Amino acid sequence: MSDRVKTPPAARASAARRVEKLVRPEVRDLAPYSVADASGMVKLDAMENPHSWSEKMRAEWLAWLRDTPVNRYPDPQAAELKVQIRRSEGLERDQPLVLGNGSDELIQLLSTLFARPGAAVLSVAPSFVMYRRCAIASGMEFVEVPLERESFALDTDAVLAAVIQHQPSLIFLAYPNNPTGNLFDPEGIMAVTRGAHGLVVIDEAYSPFAGDTWIGRWREFDNVLVMRTLSKLGLAGLRLGYLLGASAWTKQLDKLRLPYNINVLTQRSAAFALRHRDVFRRQANEICRQREALFAALSAIEGLKVWPSRANFLLFRSFGVAADSIFEGLKQRNVLIKNLDGTAPALAHCLRVTVGTADENAAFLAALEQTLADKGVEAFGRG
Repeated sequence: MSDRVKTPPAARASAARRVEKLVRPEVRDLAPYSVADASGMVKLDAMENPHSWSEKMRAEWLAWLRDTPVNRYPDPQAAELKVQIRRSEGLERDQPLVLGNGSDELIQLLSTLFARPGAAVLSVAPSFVMYRRCAIASGMEFVEVPLERESFALDTDAVLAAVIQHQPSLIFLAYPNNPTGNLFDPEGIMAVTRGAHGLVVIDEAYSPFAGDTWIGRWREFDNVLVMRTLSKLGLAGLRLGYLLGASAWTKQLDKLRLPYNINVLTQRSAAFALRHRDVFRRQANEICRQREALFAALSAIEGLKVWPSRANFLLFRSFGVAADSIFEGLKQRNVLIKNLDGTAPALAHCLRVTVGTADENAAFLAALEQTLADKGVEAFGRG
């Protein structure tokens, strides 16, 4: 006989009725954020750094953690870690920072900061899905402005028109953008920033690969914060993001940040890793080299269009072969990428692949060419 207690059908029905009555409709309509099972796969779906640490660095890290007092609460201000972030980024010693459990928590904090009846969040489409999810969860209106068709450039005039119409309290602009990989025109971003009455957040999640940054520019404005994460650098498992900007903004966000939101192992591990920033810079440079090689290889395949990228992934579109068929064909060959078809009108027939190691990229290309050959891709042009 099982020890598991089963919920009676009547109780389940009653709980469903309570949810229907008490939970906001827009939250009930959200689908849970899903993550594909990558067991046994060449994992190229989540924009992670594919390079591991050397045995020497791993041993030093474990020694660094040996005396970590896990029985005590972590430093609520993560002072040691902030010192290392400032040094790593060449920031001033007193630069205000807000740390989050990944940039996702920071997006949530920002949405909470401005949540009030009638308030709006604005971003472009397509872009990072968490902007929309956090805005809706906070009860705010979410406004999307389409990017330029095909080029995915920032439509500055359309964004400024939406700013005038909706007066958003918060604007998110990813630099470079996910999932398109491009950098928006800085002059366009500055025009939007000057036209906005609210806060503009420049999301630099992919800064290690971008070759450009708003650090150094943000001080020209009183309404700009720069957001970064260490996930793409190579520390995705630690879940650490940070915001930098004027103290007037960071002080307000710190009021909403939950105490001890950065656990002690993350604080210690990230501080250790940033002391080895040169290792991650070399890895980022290798990823950029592999990105260009992968771009050239994809561009040479008949029936595909691939967009240039300043991130650690590439977006490509298939002509003639359904994106679902490509995605499933790759999975059957133990390669996992991201299927974006159906997620936004501009991403019809599109898929996104993370730049992996040379061997992982070769495995992806071999699986892709086999999948396309099975579908008779040679019969299709670029449409």
